Amino acid sequence: MRIPWSSYKASLTYCLILLLFFLPISLQLRDSGESEPPDFIEIIPSPVEIPDFASITDVQVKKQSFFDFIEPFVDEVNTEIIQQRERVLAIQAKIHKGEELSLPDFRYLSTLAELYELDTDDLTDEEFLAVLLRRVDKIPASLALAQAANESAWGTSRFAQHGNNYFGQWCYSDGCGLVPNRRREGANHEVRSFDSVKDSVQAYIHNLNTFPSYQMLRRIRQQLRSQNKPVDGASLTDGLESYSSRGHDYIDELQTMIYSNNLLSRDNPTL
Repeated sequence: MRIPWSSYKASLTYCLILLLFFLPISLQLRDSGESEPPDFIEIIPSPVEIPDFASITDVQVKKQSFFDFIEPFVDEVNTEIIQQRERVLAIQAKIHKGEELSLPDFRYLSTLAELYELDTDDLTDEEFLAVLLRRVDKIPASLALAQAANESAWGTSRFAQHGNNYFGQWCYSDGCGLVPNRRREGANHEVRSFDSVKDSVQAYIHNLNTFPSYQMLRRIRQQLRSQNKPVDGASLTDGLESYSSRGHDYIDELQTMIYSNNLLSRDNPTL
């Protein structure tokens, strides 16, 4: 008996429908095994659009635009540091209670000791923890904003525009940054280049938190903490005599910038 073509066609259509229905289920069951999961797709953030501060002619508008641009980066880095500080304080509290530290606790302290450039043979030593906490702390937005404005000429300097360097930080290897036009003969420093604005802010804060020249700043901050007083930028300027060759004149200039621009209002007391 000859089967009509229409019957073949109907059978093929039915088989195709079954295949389309069961194939996703089959793939799902296969993927639910214990094979290695697929790599996550890396999401690359969009580049930050930097305002053209040089084109802003109104002085007050330029100032506010500059502060509003830099402040979120400062707050972001400070938030990360305060999270580190709270973890150290929690570990310190465990030690005071006589509790045994976990392996992750030891690993965390070891990582921070390396990050903040501290050597120790005993991660639970009280003196080590005190010095670590002196370093693992925020830099108030008022101070960071005043220094960024001062060092980058309100974001218009060549180093800010072409190297994302808003704090005048130097480096000493060929090609690490931009060569100053007025570098004295025999000098080998460059003004460091950064991949992003946040990297510049992060390096600046890390510099103040670790470099020996700023030990006074860290002690002033520690004293404010011990007295339950706000950690404000104006108070910390007294620890920046080594930041500029201008010494006390530089400190006076920063304090004037902080007060005249009401920058203390930008310090976040919750950090």
